[in-house]
Amino acid sequence: MYEDVVLSLAHQAVVTVLLVSAPILGAALLTGLIISILQATTQMQEMTLVFVPKIVVVFLVTILFGPWMLNILTSFAHNLWAAIPTLISL
Repeated sequence: MYEDVVLSLAHQAVVTVLLVSAPILGAALLTGLIISILQATTQMQEMTLVFVPKIVVVFLVTILFGPWMLNILTSFAHNLWAAIPTLISL
C-alpha cells in the first residue's frame, strides 16, 4: 500500500515538472534550432550568437507562461499539503 502512495506522488511530481518546464525548454529548443539553421546557411559559426536570443526568448516565455506555471505549482503544493492527513493515517 505504501508503494502505491509513493509511486503516485512521484508520478504527480514528474508530471508537474514536465508541465512547468515544457514551455521554456520547447522555446529554447526551437530558438536554438532556428539559429543553428541560420548559422549553417550563412556559414557564420559564432558560438555566442546562440546565447543572447535564447536568453531573450526564455525570458519572454517565462513572463508569458509564468502565471500558468505558478498556478500549476501552487495547485500541486496545495494538493500535497491537503493530502498530508491521509498520508499520515496510512
